[in-house]
Amino acid sequence: MYQPSDHLAEQGAVSSTQKKQFSADLSRLHEQVYKNISINDFNHLKKIERWGRLCTLIGYGTAWILPNPVSAYFISLGNLNRWANITHPIAHGGYDTIRDIPRRYTSSYFAKGWRKPLDWFDWIPFVGWHIEHNQLHHYNLGEIADPDQVEEGLIWLRNSTLPMSLRYAIVALFACAWKPVYYTQVTLKTLRSARAMKDPEAAPVPLAMSRQAWSLFYKEGREYWFQYIAPYATVRFVLIPALFFPLGMTAVTSVFLTSLLAEVFTNLHSFLLIVPNHTGDDIVRFKDPIKNKEEFYYRQVVGSVNYTTGSDLNDFLHGWLNYQIEHHLWPSLPMSQYQKLQPQVKALCKKHGIEYKQDSVFKRLIKAVNIMTGKTSMPWDK
Repeated sequence: MYQPSDHLAEQGAVSSTQKKQFSADLSRLHEQVYKNISINDFNHLKKIERWGRLCTLIGYGTAWILPNPVSAYFISLGNLNRWANITHPIAHGGYDTIRDIPRRYTSSYFAKGWRKPLDWFDWIPFVGWHIEHNQLHHYNLGEIADPDQVEEGLIWLRNSTLPMSLRYAIVALFACAWKPVYYTQVTLKTLRSARAMKDPEAAPVPLAMSRQAWSLFYKEGREYWFQYIAPYATVRFVLIPALFFPLGMTAVTSVFLTSLLAEVFTNLHSFLLIVPNHTGDDIVRFKDPIKNKEEFYYRQVVGSVNYTTGSDLNDFLHGWLNYQIEHHLWPSLPMSQYQKLQPQVKALCKKHGIEYKQDSVFKRLIKAVNIMTGKTSMPWDK
Protein backbone atom coordinates (compact mmCIF):
# COMPACT_ATOMS: atom_id res chain seq x y z
CA MET A 1 0.00 0.00 0.00
CA TYR A 2 1.23 3.53 -0.82
CA GLN A 3 2.57 5.42 2.18
CA PRO A 4 3.01 9.16 1.45
CA SER A 5 5.17 9.66 4.52
CA ASP A 6 7.86 7.38 3.02
CA HIS A 7 8.76 10.13 0.57
CA LEU A 8 9.35 12.63 3.35
CA ALA A 9 11.48 10.16 5.22
CA GLU A 10 13.78 9.95 2.23
CA GLN A 11 14.18 13.73 2.20
CA GLY A 12 15.13 14.08 5.84
CA ALA A 13 13.70 16.66 8.24
CA VAL A 14 14.57 20.33 7.76
CA SER A 15 15.74 21.90 11.00
CA SER A 16 14.66 25.28 12.34
CA THR A 17 18.25 26.50 11.82
CA GLN A 18 18.11 25.57 8.14
CA LYS A 19 14.81 27.41 7.79
CA LYS A 20 16.20 30.54 9.45
CA GLN A 21 19.30 30.59 7.26
CA PHE A 22 17.20 29.93 4.17
CA SER A 23 14.85 32.76 5.13
CA ALA A 24 17.75 35.16 5.68
CA ASP A 25 19.19 34.41 2.23
CA LEU A 26 15.77 34.79 0.60
CA SER A 27 15.21 38.11 2.37
CA ARG A 28 18.48 39.46 1.01
CA LEU A 29 17.54 38.26 -2.46
CA HIS A 30 14.11 39.84 -2.07
CA GLU A 31 15.60 43.24 -1.24
CA GLN A 32 17.85 43.13 -4.28
CA VAL A 33 15.06 42.10 -6.63
CA TYR A 34 12.82 45.01 -5.69
CA LYS A 35 15.68 47.39 -6.44
CA ASN A 36 15.91 45.92 -9.95
CA ILE A 37 12.27 46.45 -10.94
CA SER A 38 12.08 48.98 -13.77
CA ILE A 39 10.13 50.14 -16.80
CA ASN A 40 11.66 47.18 -18.66
CA ASP A 41 9.42 44.89 -16.63
CA PHE A 42 6.36 46.86 -17.69
CA ASN A 43 7.47 46.78 -21.33
CA HIS A 44 7.73 43.01 -20.99
CA LEU A 45 4.13 42.89 -19.72
CA LYS A 46 2.99 44.93 -22.70
CA LYS A 47 4.74 42.52 -25.06
CA ILE A 48 2.98 39.53 -23.51
CA GLU A 49 -0.31 41.43 -23.68
CA ARG A 50 0.23 41.98 -27.42
CA TRP A 51 0.91 38.28 -27.90
CA GLY A 52 -2.41 37.44 -26.28
CA ARG A 53 -4.30 39.97 -28.37
CA LEU A 54 -2.66 38.61 -31.52
CA CYS A 55 -3.83 35.11 -30.59
CA THR A 56 -7.39 36.39 -30.16
CA LEU A 57 -7.23 38.21 -33.51
CA ILE A 58 -5.94 35.11 -35.31
CA GLY A 59 -8.58 32.96 -33.63
CA TYR A 60 -11.62 35.05 -34.48
CA GLY A 61 -10.12 36.11 -37.80
CA THR A 62 -10.25 32.50 -38.99
CA ALA A 63 -13.12 31.07 -36.91
CA TRP A 64 -15.78 32.19 -39.41
CA ILE A 65 -14.42 29.98 -42.21
CA LEU A 66 -15.50 26.73 -40.56
CA PRO A 67 -15.61 25.34 -37.01
CA ASN A 68 -12.08 24.18 -36.26
CA PRO A 69 -9.76 23.44 -33.34
CA VAL A 70 -6.91 25.67 -34.57
CA SER A 71 -8.98 28.86 -34.38
CA ALA A 72 -10.44 27.65 -31.08
CA TYR A 73 -6.95 27.14 -29.67
CA PHE A 74 -5.85 30.66 -30.55
CA ILE A 75 -9.01 32.15 -29.02
CA SER A 76 -8.34 30.03 -25.94
CA LEU A 77 -4.76 31.30 -25.69
CA GLY A 78 -6.04 34.86 -25.77
CA ASN A 79 -8.52 34.06 -23.00
CA LEU A 80 -5.91 32.36 -20.85
CA ASN A 81 -3.40 35.17 -21.37
CA ARG A 82 -5.83 37.79 -20.08
CA TRP A 83 -6.32 35.84 -16.86
CA ALA A 84 -2.96 34.23 -16.14
CA ASN A 85 -0.40 36.57 -17.68
CA ILE A 86 -2.13 39.95 -17.34
CA THR A 87 -4.73 39.96 -14.56
CA HIS A 88 -2.83 37.66 -12.21
CA PRO A 89 0.41 39.68 -11.80
CA ILE A 90 -1.39 43.05 -11.95
CA ALA A 91 -3.91 42.06 -9.26
CA HIS A 92 -1.01 41.03 -7.03
CA GLY A 93 0.50 44.51 -7.45
CA GLY A 94 3.41 43.35 -9.60
CA TYR A 95 3.71 46.68 -11.41
CA ASP A 96 2.57 49.08 -8.67
CA THR A 97 6.09 50.34 -7.89
CA ILE A 98 6.95 51.26 -11.48
CA ARG A 99 6.58 54.99 -12.02
CA ASP A 100 4.74 56.68 -14.89
CA ILE A 101 2.84 53.66 -16.19
CA PRO A 102 -0.88 53.87 -17.08
CA ARG A 103 -3.05 53.52 -13.96
CA ARG A 104 -5.00 50.63 -15.45
CA TYR A 105 -1.94 48.41 -14.92
CA THR A 106 -1.88 48.98 -11.15
CA SER A 107 -3.76 46.89 -8.61
CA SER A 108 -5.65 49.88 -7.17
CA TYR A 109 -7.19 50.73 -10.56
CA PHE A 110 -7.32 47.47 -12.51
CA ALA A 111 -10.88 46.11 -12.98
CA LYS A 112 -12.31 48.84 -10.72
CA GLY A 113 -15.51 50.69 -11.54
CA TRP A 114 -16.23 51.17 -15.24
CA ARG A 115 -13.03 49.33 -16.20
CA LYS A 116 -14.22 46.02 -14.77
CA PRO A 117 -15.77 44.63 -18.01
CA LEU A 118 -12.71 45.78 -19.95
CA ASP A 119 -10.02 44.41 -17.65
CA TRP A 120 -11.82 41.40 -16.21
CA PHE A 121 -14.27 39.64 -18.49
CA ASP A 122 -14.73 36.18 -17.06
CA TRP A 123 -17.16 33.80 -15.38
CA ILE A 124 -15.49 34.44 -12.05
CA PRO A 125 -16.31 37.37 -9.69
CA PHE A 126 -13.19 39.52 -9.55
CA VAL A 127 -13.46 40.57 -5.89
CA GLY A 128 -14.24 37.01 -4.84
CA TRP A 129 -11.24 35.72 -6.77
CA HIS A 130 -9.01 38.38 -5.22
CA ILE A 131 -9.99 37.26 -1.71
CA GLU A 132 -9.96 33.55 -2.50
CA HIS A 133 -6.67 33.52 -4.38
CA ASN A 134 -4.56 36.52 -3.36
CA GLN A 135 -5.36 36.24 0.33
CA LEU A 136 -6.74 32.89 1.47
CA HIS A 137 -4.80 30.63 -0.87
CA HIS A 138 -1.45 32.37 -0.69
CA TYR A 139 -1.37 32.69 3.09
CA ASN A 140 -2.98 29.36 4.01
CA LEU A 141 -1.12 27.22 1.49
CA GLY A 142 -1.66 23.50 1.99
CA GLU A 143 -3.85 23.97 5.07
CA ILE A 144 -7.49 22.98 5.42
CA ALA A 145 -8.21 26.73 5.23
CA ASP A 146 -6.68 26.84 1.74
CA PRO A 147 -9.67 27.10 -0.63
CA ASP A 148 -7.55 25.75 -3.50
CA GLN A 149 -6.52 22.60 -1.68
CA VAL A 150 -7.53 19.96 -4.24
CA GLU A 151 -7.29 16.94 -1.95
CA GLU A 152 -9.68 18.60 0.50
CA GLY A 153 -12.02 19.96 -2.16
CA LEU A 154 -12.54 16.60 -3.84
CA ILE A 155 -12.78 14.46 -0.73
CA TRP A 156 -16.25 13.36 -1.89
CA LEU A 157 -14.73 11.76 -5.00
CA ARG A 158 -11.70 10.37 -3.20
CA ASN A 159 -13.90 8.66 -0.61
CA SER A 160 -16.53 7.46 -3.05
CA THR A 161 -17.17 3.80 -3.89
CA LEU A 162 -17.11 4.53 -7.62
CA PRO A 163 -14.80 2.42 -9.81
CA MET A 164 -11.46 4.12 -10.41
CA SER A 165 -12.12 4.29 -14.17
CA LEU A 166 -15.31 6.26 -13.55
CA ARG A 167 -13.49 8.62 -11.17
CA TYR A 168 -10.96 9.44 -13.89
CA ALA A 169 -13.81 10.04 -16.33
CA ILE A 170 -15.45 12.44 -13.87
CA VAL A 171 -12.19 14.38 -13.50
CA ALA A 172 -11.86 14.60 -17.30
CA LEU A 173 -15.39 15.97 -17.67
CA PHE A 174 -14.83 18.31 -14.73
CA ALA A 175 -11.70 19.72 -16.36
CA CYS A 176 -13.68 20.71 -19.48
CA ALA A 177 -15.88 23.14 -17.55
CA TRP A 178 -14.26 23.63 -14.16
CA LYS A 179 -14.18 27.44 -14.27
CA PRO A 180 -17.94 28.13 -14.60
CA VAL A 181 -19.06 24.95 -12.84
CA TYR A 182 -16.67 24.91 -9.88
CA TYR A 183 -14.34 27.90 -9.56
CA THR A 184 -17.06 30.51 -10.03
CA GLN A 185 -19.06 28.92 -7.23
CA VAL A 186 -16.03 28.68 -4.93
CA THR A 187 -15.11 32.33 -5.43
CA LEU A 188 -18.74 33.35 -4.98
CA LYS A 189 -18.86 31.49 -1.68
CA THR A 190 -15.70 33.33 -0.61
CA LEU A 191 -17.26 36.66 -1.60
CA ARG A 192 -20.46 35.88 0.31
CA SER A 193 -18.47 34.87 3.38
CA ALA A 194 -16.62 38.21 3.25
CA ARG A 195 -19.96 40.02 3.05
CA ALA A 196 -21.38 38.01 5.94
CA MET A 197 -18.45 38.94 8.16
CA LYS A 198 -19.50 42.59 7.82
CA ASP A 199 -23.14 41.80 8.62
CA PRO A 200 -23.75 39.96 11.91
CA GLU A 201 -27.38 39.27 10.90
CA ALA A 202 -26.53 37.80 7.51
CA ALA A 203 -27.93 34.39 6.60
CA PRO A 204 -25.55 31.40 6.61
CA VAL A 205 -23.44 31.13 3.46
CA PRO A 206 -24.43 28.07 1.40
CA LEU A 207 -21.85 25.56 0.26
CA ALA A 208 -20.50 26.09 -3.25
CA MET A 209 -22.05 22.88 -4.59
CA SER A 210 -25.35 23.08 -2.67
CA ARG A 211 -28.77 23.38 -4.32
CA GLN A 212 -29.13 26.84 -2.85
CA ALA A 213 -26.05 28.04 -4.75
CA TRP A 214 -27.40 26.72 -8.07
CA SER A 215 -31.19 26.96 -8.00
CA LEU A 216 -33.06 29.94 -9.43
CA PHE A 217 -35.45 29.63 -6.49
CA TYR A 218 -32.77 31.07 -4.20
CA LYS A 219 -31.09 34.48 -4.37
CA GLU A 220 -27.65 32.84 -4.38
CA GLY A 221 -28.58 30.77 -7.42
CA ARG A 222 -29.98 33.79 -9.20
CA GLU A 223 -26.80 35.74 -8.45
CA TYR A 224 -24.71 32.94 -9.94
CA TRP A 225 -26.75 32.62 -13.13
CA PHE A 226 -27.72 36.23 -13.82
CA GLN A 227 -24.67 38.17 -12.66
CA TYR A 228 -21.88 35.83 -13.78
CA ILE A 229 -22.93 32.99 -16.09
CA ALA A 230 -25.44 34.79 -18.30
CA PRO A 231 -23.41 37.97 -19.03
CA TYR A 232 -20.27 36.08 -20.04
CA ALA A 233 -22.18 33.49 -22.09
CA THR A 234 -24.23 36.18 -23.83
CA VAL A 235 -21.18 38.13 -24.99
CA ARG A 236 -19.00 35.13 -25.81
CA PHE A 237 -21.57 32.90 -27.49
CA VAL A 238 -24.21 35.34 -28.79
CA LEU A 239 -22.91 38.87 -29.36
CA ILE A 240 -19.45 37.99 -30.73
CA PRO A 241 -20.80 35.41 -33.23
CA ALA A 242 -23.50 37.94 -34.23
CA LEU A 243 -20.75 40.36 -35.34
CA PHE A 244 -20.07 37.97 -38.23
CA PHE A 245 -23.65 38.19 -39.56
CA PRO A 246 -22.56 40.24 -42.61
CA LEU A 247 -20.64 37.14 -43.73
CA GLY A 248 -23.76 35.00 -43.50
CA MET A 249 -25.35 32.58 -41.05
CA THR A 250 -22.77 29.91 -41.85
CA ALA A 251 -20.05 32.25 -40.52
CA VAL A 252 -22.12 33.05 -37.41
CA THR A 253 -22.66 29.36 -36.71
CA SER A 254 -18.99 28.62 -37.28
CA VAL A 255 -17.87 31.32 -34.82
CA PHE A 256 -20.42 30.12 -32.28
CA LEU A 257 -19.25 26.49 -32.43
CA THR A 258 -15.58 27.49 -32.45
CA SER A 259 -16.19 29.74 -29.43
CA LEU A 260 -17.74 26.83 -27.52
CA LEU A 261 -14.72 24.67 -28.32
CA ALA A 262 -12.39 27.53 -27.33
CA GLU A 263 -14.07 27.70 -23.92
CA VAL A 264 -13.47 23.98 -23.41
CA PHE A 265 -9.82 24.49 -24.41
CA THR A 266 -9.49 27.40 -21.96
CA ASN A 267 -10.85 25.25 -19.17
CA LEU A 268 -8.58 22.32 -20.03
CA HIS A 269 -5.49 24.54 -20.39
CA SER A 270 -6.10 26.43 -17.14
CA PHE A 271 -6.88 23.16 -15.33
CA LEU A 272 -3.59 21.72 -16.61
CA LEU A 273 -1.61 24.73 -15.35
CA ILE A 274 -3.35 25.54 -12.06
CA VAL A 275 -4.44 22.30 -10.41
CA PRO A 276 -1.04 20.48 -10.32
CA ASN A 277 0.87 23.45 -8.83
CA HIS A 278 0.22 22.35 -5.25
CA THR A 279 -1.03 18.79 -5.69
CA GLY A 280 0.83 15.48 -5.67
CA ASP A 281 2.02 12.66 -3.46
CA ASP A 282 5.35 14.49 -3.02
CA ILE A 283 3.88 17.84 -1.92
CA VAL A 284 3.24 18.28 1.77
CA ARG A 285 0.22 19.68 3.58
CA PHE A 286 0.18 21.56 6.87
CA LYS A 287 -2.00 21.22 9.96
CA ASP A 288 -1.13 24.46 11.74
CA PRO A 289 -1.21 28.10 10.57
CA ILE A 290 2.02 29.87 9.61
CA LYS A 291 3.75 31.36 12.67
CA ASN A 292 6.65 33.36 11.24
CA LYS A 293 8.49 34.40 8.09
CA GLU A 294 10.85 31.41 8.22
CA GLU A 295 7.92 29.03 8.17
CA PHE A 296 6.19 31.04 5.44
CA TYR A 297 9.18 30.81 3.09
CA TYR A 298 9.68 27.11 3.81
CA ARG A 299 6.05 26.25 3.12
CA GLN A 300 5.89 28.13 -0.16
CA VAL A 301 8.75 25.99 -1.48
CA VAL A 302 7.81 22.53 -0.21
CA GLY A 303 4.10 23.16 -0.82
CA SER A 304 4.58 24.15 -4.47
CA VAL A 305 6.09 22.80 -7.66
CA ASN A 306 7.48 24.46 -10.79
CA TYR A 307 7.10 23.32 -14.37
CA THR A 308 9.64 23.77 -17.16
CA THR A 309 10.91 27.36 -17.15
CA GLY A 310 12.97 29.53 -19.46
CA SER A 311 11.91 31.45 -22.56
CA ASP A 312 9.07 33.93 -22.97
CA LEU A 313 7.24 31.60 -25.38
CA ASN A 314 7.48 28.66 -22.98
CA ASP A 315 6.35 30.83 -20.08
CA PHE A 316 3.53 32.41 -22.11
CA LEU A 317 2.12 28.94 -22.84
CA HIS A 318 2.44 28.06 -19.14
CA GLY A 319 0.63 31.24 -18.07
CA TRP A 320 3.74 32.08 -16.01
CA LEU A 321 2.40 29.54 -13.49
CA ASN A 322 5.53 27.49 -14.12
CA TYR A 323 7.26 29.78 -11.59
CA GLN A 324 4.91 28.82 -8.79
CA ILE A 325 7.62 28.55 -6.13
CA GLU A 326 9.03 32.00 -6.84
CA HIS A 327 5.55 33.46 -7.20
CA HIS A 328 4.47 32.10 -3.83
CA LEU A 329 7.61 33.43 -2.17
CA TRP A 330 7.01 36.92 -3.60
CA PRO A 331 3.54 37.30 -5.18
CA SER A 332 3.91 41.01 -5.99
CA LEU A 333 6.65 40.79 -8.60
CA PRO A 334 6.54 41.40 -12.36
CA MET A 335 6.51 38.26 -14.50
CA SER A 336 9.90 38.96 -16.01
CA GLN A 337 11.60 38.98 -12.60
CA TYR A 338 10.63 35.36 -11.98
CA GLN A 339 12.74 34.28 -14.93
CA LYS A 340 15.80 35.88 -13.32
CA LEU A 341 15.00 34.65 -9.82
CA GLN A 342 14.28 31.01 -10.57
CA PRO A 343 17.87 29.70 -10.82
CA GLN A 344 18.89 31.72 -7.76
CA VAL A 345 16.06 30.35 -5.62
CA LYS A 346 16.80 26.83 -6.81
CA ALA A 347 20.45 27.26 -5.83
CA LEU A 348 19.48 28.51 -2.35
CA CYS A 349 17.24 25.50 -1.84
CA LYS A 350 20.12 23.18 -2.71
CA LYS A 351 22.43 25.12 -0.38
CA HIS A 352 20.08 24.72 2.59
CA GLY A 353 18.91 21.17 1.91
CA ILE A 354 15.33 22.08 0.98
CA GLU A 355 13.80 20.13 -1.88
CA TYR A 356 12.96 22.21 -4.95
CA LYS A 357 10.46 20.35 -7.10
CA GLN A 358 10.39 20.99 -10.85
CA ASP A 359 8.82 18.68 -13.45
CA SER A 360 7.02 18.66 -16.76
CA VAL A 361 3.47 19.98 -16.41
CA PHE A 362 2.18 16.70 -17.84
CA LYS A 363 4.01 14.63 -15.23
CA ARG A 364 2.52 16.88 -12.55
CA LEU A 365 -0.94 16.49 -14.08
CA ILE A 366 -0.78 12.72 -13.61
CA LYS A 367 0.20 13.20 -9.96
CA ALA A 368 -2.62 15.70 -9.43
CA VAL A 369 -5.28 13.50 -11.02
CA ASN A 370 -4.13 10.56 -8.89
CA ILE A 371 -4.74 12.71 -5.81
CA MET A 372 -8.14 13.84 -7.08
CA THR A 373 -9.32 10.28 -7.65
CA GLY A 374 -7.96 8.98 -4.35
CA LYS A 375 -5.36 6.69 -5.93
CA THR A 376 -2.63 8.47 -3.92
CA SER A 377 -2.58 10.91 -1.00
CA MET A 378 -0.59 13.93 0.04
CA PRO A 379 1.73 13.70 3.06
CA TRP A 380 1.48 15.95 6.10
CA ASP A 381 4.50 17.97 7.14
CA LYS A 382 6.01 16.78 10.41
